[in-house]
Amino acid sequence: MITVQNTIDAPIDKVWNFWILPEHIQNWNYPFDEWHTPHAENDLQVNGRFKYKMAAKDKSESFDFEGEYTKVEKFKLIEYKLLDDRTGSVLFENYGDKVKITEVFEPTKNDSESMQKNWCQAVIDNFKKYVENNKEV
Repeated sequence: MITVQNTIDAPIDKVWNFWILPEHIQNWNYPFDEWHTPHAENDLQVNGRFKYKMAAKDKSESFDFEGEYTKVEKFKLIEYKLLDDRTGSVLFENYGDKVKITEVFEPTKNDSESMQKNWCQAVIDNFKKYVENNKEV
């Protein structure tokens, strides 16, 4: 399993909404400035599906990150299963004016674990920047 985490300086309701709403997902769900998420769908409920298209801005490569939610506890926990049957979870720990996010997931066999960890840590770091720099609640 791979674990990535970060602590966001924002209240839980803002962190939660920015994590789950497609209009926000498209603004942070990429690791590097050369990438973006041109499309995001998210039905956050048990058996609900999600699909995020992640793509290089130069169109040289892209992939869909998609699956189904297996457990949802508002403001606390999201568990999911990807189309290839790998599983993952995102834990939200509320500390009032800060929220610690910890994502744990099974790596693919196709890419090195260190590459996958670095990629996902960069996405979580980008999420932190996006939330903290966005005045919207």
